[in-house]
Amino acid sequence: MKKIIHTSEAPEAIGPYSQAVVYNGIVHCSGQIGLEPETMEYAGEDVESQAKQVMQNLEAVLKKAGSDFSKVIKCSIYLDQMDDFGTVNEIYGNYFGENPPARETVAVDTLPKNAKVEISCVAYV
Repeated sequence: MKKIIHTSEAPEAIGPYSQAVVYNGIVHCSGQIGLEPETMEYAGEDVESQAKQVMQNLEAVLKKAGSDFSKVIKCSIYLDQMDDFGTVNEIYGNYFGENPPARETVAVDTLPKNAKVEISCVAYV
């Protein structure tokens, strides 16, 4: 059975999607951008501030779903410019231990609300 995940500890969806969906013990987290849940404003204009907020948002969604970063099996990272790869990679790496999940990182033309970074993930409960 499909279970919809919603937490006020992460930003409200800005479109017709759920923060996450759990199905057969797998958590499919929608992409998060660097919006603060309380204000729906960016944590900062720089990629570092936004990346840190993205990871906090994902952590909140995973927690609500009964999971955490140790159970993440796949991530997708989208950057508005590949020059930010090193900064985002360092922040992202702080959330994963010795056996990090599979991942791809791509640069795209534009992200929702002109974000600098968006990250989604798949985990198990």
